[in-house]
Amino acid sequence: MTADPRRQLRGKALNQFLRTIEPPAGLDMVFVLQDMQDPINVGSAFRIADAAGVRHMVLTGITTCPPHPLIKKVGRGRDRRIHWDYAEDAATALEGLRDEGYRCVAVELASDAQRFDRFDYPAKLALVVGHEDHGVTHRTLGACDGAVYLPMHGKGASLNVHVSLGIVAYHVLSRFDTQTPPDERS
Repeated sequence: MTADPRRQLRGKALNQFLRTIEPPAGLDMVFVLQDMQDPINVGSAFRIADAAGVRHMVLTGITTCPPHPLIKKVGRGRDRRIHWDYAEDAATALEGLRDEGYRCVAVELASDAQRFDRFDYPAKLALVVGHEDHGVTHRTLGACDGAVYLPMHGKGASLNVHVSLGIVAYHVLSRFDTQTPPDERS
């Protein structure tokens, strides 16, 4: 019997592997969290932002903000690595992002939402997610340039907000990534 060459990367080997992965060129993605109350979801959003190469987040309304012990624990300190701002009103924050050239896209079950994997994402993108129970407000949806949804094939109507954010963010990354994966390089 031969030994399986597959093994989990740790330490130096992991760091070397991670250095070979570059973010997609030309993509500038921002996360906007509207009224996200659960610090576990906020911490997860910071961790997803770091993993996806997002350098800026905007926390709005009643979103739980750092410093908070659960944000720190779940986010593994990523709230210290990702630049974030607080804005009281999400729609006003989106106006400011639009003035900087971003298109704002809500991850929300909305009447005009397009399936997340069929949407034409811009290179300057602000992904907007909302409250765990109520989603993105009507006013904030009205300030967005579009909305995307994840199709649900079971009985549930939606996924956890940070899970949805991660799925859409990584889908956007895959759309902009033209790099050959490290394991396929010669």
